[in-house]
Amino acid sequence: MAMERAAGFRNGIDVRVRLRREGASADVAFDGAWWPRSRLLTVELPELVAALATLGVRVDRFTYAVDAWDEAPPRKVPVAGRTVRTGGFRSMDAQLVSLTVDDDRRLDLLVVPPEADALTGVRALRFASLREVSPSASPQRALAVAGSSPRPEVAPLAGVRAG
Repeated sequence: MAMERAAGFRNGIDVRVRLRREGASADVAFDGAWWPRSRLLTVELPELVAALATLGVRVDRFTYAVDAWDEAPPRKVPVAGRTVRTGGFRSMDAQLVSLTVDDDRRLDLLVVPPEADALTGVRALRFASLREVSPSASPQRALAVAGSSPRPEVAPLAGVRAG
């Protein structure tokens, strides 16, 4: 018996993508954020496209920075009975992916590194979806703002033995 997964979910876990809210300024560095779980586009891209489809966004083309991913996906990726064209470029910002949606509109998504800790990832997704994001907020600055402080180190007390 084959199980059918809901679009936008992987093993019951929601795909992590957020778009800017309606009414946001059009002159910003990115239109939302995506937090993939790996650097394997052959795995991550179909899930992203399916998740965006549940938000009413139809992806026609996906472009990415070649050096930011572990492997290049095929030039045409089948997703839910459709084909999404892909293209990799060395000149693109490694922290962005660009989507052509609904035949002519372009969306740039901030890519939260897959290895980001949970607090940083959630903050970056939330920050990228705000209406008030400054036009000067570069992907690097957005990720720096979202960055969580390092966890405190636990140092053993001198002269104290366990047990």
